[in-house]
Parts: sequence; C-alpha cells; structure tokens
Amino acid sequence: MADINNNIPEEELEGIVTMVNEDGEKHDFLHLDSFELNGETYVVLLPADEGDEDCEEVLIYTLKVEEDSSETLLPIDDEAELDMAFEEFKNRMSDEYDFED
Repeated sequence: MADINNNIPEEELEGIVTMVNEDGEKHDFLHLDSFELNGETYVVLLPADEGDEDCEEVLIYTLKVEEDSSETLLPIDDEAELDMAFEEFKNRMSDEYDFED
C-alpha cells in the first residue's frame, strides 16, 4: 500500500479508492456506496482525510461510472440527476448515517 494511506486503519483500506487528478496528484477516498439507478451506476465517496466522526459536516462526492468502463468516474453536471442520486444514497444509508436537510 502506498504511504498516502498510512493514516487510515488497516480494516478500512479495502474500501479506499485512489483517484488521480489532472496534475497527477493522488487523492484517497472512502467508498461509501455504489448503486444502479435508472440504468446508470453511481458511486458515493468521502475524502479519506475528512472521515473524522467528530465533524458535524462532511463533504461527499456522488459520481457516475462512465459507460463501458469500471475505472472512470465522472462528475454529475445535471443538478436534478445529482439530487436524484443523492436522495437514493440517503434512502439506502438512512440506517447507517444521520442526514440533515
């Protein structure tokens, strides 16, 4: 495992997604959920460095899996689609997480 993950407990490493930005910088994310909705596959990620349970607010990313690719995640530009995907995530995970409106 790369040094970038050395602050994450070993039991959580299996759920780590490492993404590389345009500048070649690596960023680790905790995989919270993946699901299909309306023929699309969505992935919900939490930046690994924001996984502190003491935080009142956290930033999560809802991304769409590119068709015909299991490795390419795309931002969701359509606000209605993003809201729909996030609502599905909230419904699926309401027993595990507390969501505020």
